[in-house]
Amino acid sequence: MADNEKNFTAEERDAMKAAAAEKKTARSRAKKTPEEARAEGEADLQAAIAKLSDDDRVIAEGLHALVFEAAPHLVPRTYYGMPAWGKDGKVLCFFQPASKFKTRYGTFGFEQPAQLDDGTMWPVAYAVLELDEANRSFLAERIRLAAG
Repeated sequence: MADNEKNFTAEERDAMKAAAAEKKTARSRAKKTPEEARAEGEADLQAAIAKLSDDDRVIAEGLHALVFEAAPHLVPRTYYGMPAWGKDGKVLCFFQPASKFKTRYGTFGFEQPAQLDDGTMWPVAYAVLELDEANRSFLAERIRLAAG
């Protein structure tokens, strides 16, 4: 057994493989028109959502609609095989499904390019069990703020 098989779960290894493939894809997409890159990213994101369990899929579909509504300029993509949305070629926000690492809740998170800075400490991820109207409203505001 290789050392990485002892140190990483199967889910973690799959995520690392997905990230390596995404880097390769990003290089080829950089040479395409923004419309082509968006269409390919949308296809990748939809494929990632289609693989999710029922509960995670419902949340991911809702988040995708919410991101498109709140910040339509963000580009759909994947991030470690998870649904994500980017800006200027970088991941801005993503959904980590509960089933990805066998956790009890999925999270909607933000990466470094997000404009969420608030003093010396601020949240960058939120547990999401459902997307009711209050949660949608809260996350929409965070997405707009993050997207700049």
